[in-house]
Amino acid sequence: MQPAPPDPNTLDDDTLAFVRRVFQHARAGETAALAELLAQGLPPNLRNERGDSLLMLACYHGHADTARVLLAHGADPELMNDAGQTPLAGAAFKGDLAVATLLLDHGARVETAGPNGKQALMFAAMFNRSDIARLLLARGADPGVADADGVTALAAARRMGAADTAALLAATD
Repeated sequence: MQPAPPDPNTLDDDTLAFVRRVFQHARAGETAALAELLAQGLPPNLRNERGDSLLMLACYHGHADTARVLLAHGADPELMNDAGQTPLAGAAFKGDLAVATLLLDHGARVETAGPNGKQALMFAAMFNRSDIARLLLARGADPGVADADGVTALAAARRMGAADTAALLAATD
């Protein structure tokens, strides 16, 4: 009788430790370490248990250089996590203009929305990220688009008390 083959859904401790380090490289902006792994064939769209890609983590934590390396190795700027958020939405939420610009320059689309219909402009509006909102508008974001609940970016900004982005969006009406 032959032993059962290993379960492909179970990783040994060394492999789990390696994967944790890979994701920590993205979170911490350890660009050189991640670049070396990518050059050795690490998949650029690797995702964690919440669906966060390496690019999502680098962008969310404001590491533009790390994001640039991931994008150069083929990371998908449109890849959503399990919550239906793209790296651009994460950058809009965090208010990182450099990362948002980088993503847009590498194929992120302003009109991409998660299952709830929220686009990056809505995140920028809700959290009063005026610079990001201006960038998204300049790149073609439609301020009149509503999410799944029928809420526009302007209405979301007003609900959240985000006066600067509300004023900016009201001026585009």
